[in-house]
Amino acid sequence: MNWLSSSQGVVLTAYHHSSKDRAVGESHGQGGEEAASSHKCGQYAMTQEITKAKEKPPFDRSSSQDSVDELSMEDYFTELENIKKSSENRQDQELVVVKEPDEGELEEEWLKEAGLSNLFGESAGDPHESMVFLSTLTRTQVAAVQKRVETVSQTLRKKNKQHHIPDVRDIFAQQTDSKEKAPDGTESQSVRTNENKYQGKDDQASSLVVGEKELTPLVPEEAPASETDINLEVSFAEQAANQKENSTDRTQKSKGNDAPLPSFRLPKDKTGTTRIGDLAPQDMKKVCCLAHIELAALYDVLGIELKQQKAVKIKTKDSGLFCVPLTVLLEQDQRKAPGTRIPLIFQKLISRIEEGGLETEGLLRIPGAANRIKNLCQELEAKFYEGTFNWESVKQHDAASLLKLFVRELPQPLLSVEYLKAFQAVQNLSTKKQQLQALNLLVILLPDANRDTLKALLEFLQRVIDNKEKNKMTLRNVAMVMAPNLFMCHGLGLKSSEQREFVMAAGTANTMHLLIKNQKLLWTIPKFLVNQVRKQNTENLKKDKKTMKKLLKKMAYDREKYEKQDKSTNDADVPQGVIRVQAPHLSKVSMAIQLTEELKASDVLARFLSQESGIAQTLKKGEVFLYEIGGNIGERCLDDNTYMKDLYELNPNAEWVIKSKPS
Repeated sequence: MNWLSSSQGVVLTAYHHSSKDRAVGESHGQGGEEAASSHKCGQYAMTQEITKAKEKPPFDRSSSQDSVDELSMEDYFTELENIKKSSENRQDQELVVVKEPDEGELEEEWLKEAGLSNLFGESAGDPHESMVFLSTLTRTQVAAVQKRVETVSQTLRKKNKQHHIPDVRDIFAQQTDSKEKAPDGTESQSVRTNENKYQGKDDQASSLVVGEKELTPLVPEEAPASETDINLEVSFAEQAANQKENSTDRTQKSKGNDAPLPSFRLPKDKTGTTRIGDLAPQDMKKVCCLAHIELAALYDVLGIELKQQKAVKIKTKDSGLFCVPLTVLLEQDQRKAPGTRIPLIFQKLISRIEEGGLETEGLLRIPGAANRIKNLCQELEAKFYEGTFNWESVKQHDAASLLKLFVRELPQPLLSVEYLKAFQAVQNLSTKKQQLQALNLLVILLPDANRDTLKALLEFLQRVIDNKEKNKMTLRNVAMVMAPNLFMCHGLGLKSSEQREFVMAAGTANTMHLLIKNQKLLWTIPKFLVNQVRKQNTENLKKDKKTMKKLLKKMAYDREKYEKQDKSTNDADVPQGVIRVQAPHLSKVSMAIQLTEELKASDVLARFLSQESGIAQTLKKGEVFLYEIGGNIGERCLDDNTYMKDLYELNPNAEWVIKSKPS
């Protein structure tokens, strides 16, 4: 059962079929959209009737909006009807079973995913690693952790489990004490290495020190600039808390999903924008833990319930194309094409649609013929990997229907069982900006296979929209058509009124709208998360150095000699204000470069590439990148507009290496 209620119909404002669209649709076959093969699958099935309403719903809607709703919402509910019809002949559907967690189990799982499992249970003896992690959290992040630790603690006490459950406040007290006992200069050095610093108890994390500059949170949202700027340097939850405390923001609620969607722009950062895929795996893992906590903190501040779910393991197909888990698909694809990150069938369906031209009117909206879709599914299953399938026989609208079918019939949703409810709850956040911030965190948290496939889908949808003058598929139209395919989930068992059904439809379409329109921003890692990772790495490096010094002392080495050598390692042969860039795979393997205020990463790359000769001369921009390695970061690929002097001041102990991105 999906999120739609079991009521007998959905009431729409002035809902009617366009005779033109119906005529075109019928020309492609009777019975609606994608029929399916008879094999078992984990489709998020429609189980209730969607009927046309003949009366207006019992809630008011602006008359100026009626004509827009009439067209756009018709697209949404017509798509639902098509999906329902495509499921009528499906037998033995295997539904995803969502596990309802026991008391405290949800919070315990949450803490494990946040990397804080050693705060409870048998592993609670050595909390040092967690202390380092917790010391980098913001005020609202701490509150989110503490809330869940206390719930787990109470649950374990009720179950008479005698595990030690330390209070988060005690851990922070220990951390504070250790800082107070630190030698003079330790904290100031931390500031100079540009890590997060939060001033005072009352406004902890409301301002962030980077280098010698203090960044303040966004001004209240009534200012025109803040309607388009997204502040990535201050915790989203902290921004929400500060705005919530400001009474002037109470009138700045979202004006509903029908309000014009503002344009958000990615702010310029002199130390470089960090995209998903730019960080080393160990640092990305830390980012995910922090994003996991930040998302909960944001929802907590805004009073939105956030409950993750877990899918009970169900028997799924271990081969094939449709109704196959993404991980299984990629495993079999990588045997054919090593390094594949997006399912080959998914890529081929998009390619086939584009071969027919993206100017086709009604693309994605007009369904393919039901019988043809069913036969194509069966034929693809048998011939795709053999390479004998005749793609010339696939009509464009059939390929579009197969693409939606693929997304819809994944055994677990593309947005993941764990976070599907969180994606759906985005519509309940107060402002479009907060909705976008939540989506940014959710995209980061998706499994790699899901995120990569979602990105390919959204990029394709944008290309369709780019041809809206001819295909008549605007951003709003595409969002309405694709939302039910991406957000349908039968495992939630919700029963709601017709009014709620309408709100849910509009809400998920609005979220789809945001996903398509703001792809570049959503695949960016916020700077405040990267800075928190830098702080963790700095603290762990201090710990490693202390351990090494103790070891060297025990081995009777000259400690003073070691410290002198350690201090001079980074700048032994490099004058002040100069960095040495290594390029082991290029003909010019090393170059000393003078830092200036205007020097960018692209300038450094250009200097190396201009001196290439022979085979290496064929290297082009975009094939190799400049990396920041070591210091307070594991590894980070720099974007072209990174100002090298600013980044050097942020991470003076880093090495600079030119290399290609790993596949």
